[in-house]
Amino acid sequence: MQKGIHPVYREATVHCACGNTFKTRSTIGNIKVDICAGCHPFFTGTQK
Repeated sequence: MQKGIHPVYREATVHCACGNTFKTRSTIGNIKVDICAGCHPFFTGTQK
């Protein structure tokens, strides 16, 4: 791979609107989402 043309791939924190946070890796430092696996109706078996 060529040096200097690729973005930095680092640890990122994902923040959900429900208050859940988890770590992943991305070129973006902090990620905010509206819904995650912790509060999505498909995974929880409930409806909003």
